[in-house]
Parts: sequence; structure tokens; C-alpha cells
Amino acid sequence: MIDYQPLYNALVDAKAEAWAEILPQQLERGFDPTKHGNLAEWQALVDSVPELPTAQRVLDADAVQIGCANDLVLTAKTQLESQLKALHPWRKGPYNLFGINIDTEWRSDWKWNRLKNHIAPLEHRLVLDVGCGNGYHCWRMLGAGAKTVVGIDPMMLNVMQFQLVRKLYGEAPVYVLPMGIEDMPYGLKAFDTVFSMGVLYHRRSPIDHLMELRDCLKPGGELVLETLVIDGGLGQVLLPEDRYARMRNVWFLPSCDTLIGWLKRCGFKNIRLVDVTVTSIEEQRTTEWMSFHSLKDFLDAENPQLTCEGLPAPKRAIVIANAA
Repeated sequence: MIDYQPLYNALVDAKAEAWAEILPQQLERGFDPTKHGNLAEWQALVDSVPELPTAQRVLDADAVQIGCANDLVLTAKTQLESQLKALHPWRKGPYNLFGINIDTEWRSDWKWNRLKNHIAPLEHRLVLDVGCGNGYHCWRMLGAGAKTVVGIDPMMLNVMQFQLVRKLYGEAPVYVLPMGIEDMPYGLKAFDTVFSMGVLYHRRSPIDHLMELRDCLKPGGELVLETLVIDGGLGQVLLPEDRYARMRNVWFLPSCDTLIGWLKRCGFKNIRLVDVTVTSIEEQRTTEWMSFHSLKDFLDAENPQLTCEGLPAPKRAIVIANAA
């Protein structure tokens, strides 16, 4: 079981008592096995993984590495690999756990490498990662010196993957909580840095999401926002009629100028566009650890610049801004 008391203390120190007071009840509800059909099975799986002592912990390389192959005998390594695969699909990574290479759907390290030299140093910062998946970037944030990292994600499989990785790592000031940003109290203004990567286009109201992100930041705190965008000028936005790259829950894809305009309207300042990259089938793909369809299956077979629906293929922008 994870000891959340250090997290509660960190929130109190950040003057976020309003969240620290209700978070124990939120976690109790979030981890209620009656609310999710597979949760009891996943929790039993995590509980069955032994604590494996190791001196090898690397959080500043492309793959989050815990342990090495020589730490385990073959039977123990085979057992651990089977336990990890039982939490398929693994979407964010990569990880190297006791010599087991988890080749995830996303090369999330590519995204980290695109942004890491543009953000304010994370040393001694309280950091929030919204929609963090299994916490890959949370570990990279800790490796970059963050004091405490809080990830939130409503998908229980992601949370349980994180819990297994954290059990292998040992105690650390990094947490992934089973909730969305809408579950956080209004008016926190507690975090030094807030990341929202791959979330905005899933929100029916992108403006409300930007306001929620601003509300989590201390005055002057930094927002790191990554989202799908389209080519075009100020005011241009794509609203798919139905699916986008076979995803049902994609709403607004703005141009970069429009996205910057949204951020200005929401009260952000010092807004800068630091990267625009077309998502490649090398960055997002099917692997042994995520065996379902992936990006190449969602693109037009004859024209990869379009999705299978005939819309512009995925292009992602990273924008950094500060709360006023």
C-alpha cells in the first residue's frame, strides 16, 4: 500500500489544505473495487509482486529504469514479466524493469525530449501532471529534480500500472491518483508547474479546461500544454463531425494562433509556442506491450497526411505559459 501522508503534508505546505482534507475520501472512493470490475484483480496482482531490492534507479534516460537483469534469477524475471503483461496494454513509456524492456505504444520520451529544454527548471517544485497515464512523465519530472509530483488520471488500469512500477522503485515523492481535474477543489493555486499533455482535445469545453489548469497554478506558475493542432490562422478550429483517427472523444483542434488566443483570453501571460511536430508511426505504434491498432491503422492508407476519416493527420504543439 502506498503511504499518502507525505503527499497530504506537501499539499498542506503548499497551502492546499482544501484538497488535503478531502483527498483521503476521494482515494477511498477511487479505489473502491465495487466501482470497477477488474480493480480487485489488478490490486491482487500488484500485491503479489515482491519488493525487489536494487541499487539501480535511472530517471533521466529515455527509458525509466529500475533494477537490472542481473538482480533477478531467470524464474523471478519470467514471473515479473508475466505480471507486467497482465496489465496490458501499456501505452506510455518506455520502461526497463529488471532487464524487461516495456516497449510501449508511445515513445513518450520523444515528447519529453521536445519540451525539457524549454520549461522552467523543476528543482524543488510541486508539479501536477493532468491525464498522466501510467505516470511515465511523472518519473521523468522527478528525475528532473521535482520535489513532489502528483499525477491524476481517471483510467484505473493506468493507475495500477503506476502502482506496480512504484512498488518496484520503492518510496518516492511521486503519486498517480484515480481522478480527473474536475475532482480537484476550486481555487487551489498550489502548483509551481502544471502539465496537460494530450488532454485538451478530449475536453468538450477547452476553455473550461484551460481555466481549471490556471486555477491549479500559483501566481506566476508555469503551464506546459501539449495538444493536437491544425494548420491555419487565428480563429480556425477543427471540430470533427464524428470520429478523429477513429477516436470518438475528440472535440476541438485549434490552430496554434487560436490556441494562443485561448490562453490569452484565460488570463495566461508570457505565452510561447516551443514545438510543432507531426506525429509519426514510429512515435505511436503497435508493440508486444500494446497489441491493438495504433496510428498507422488510423491514417489514410494512400495518403498518410490524412486520417482514415479524411481529416488532417495528427500534429501536436507544445505551448508554455505563466499564470498571471
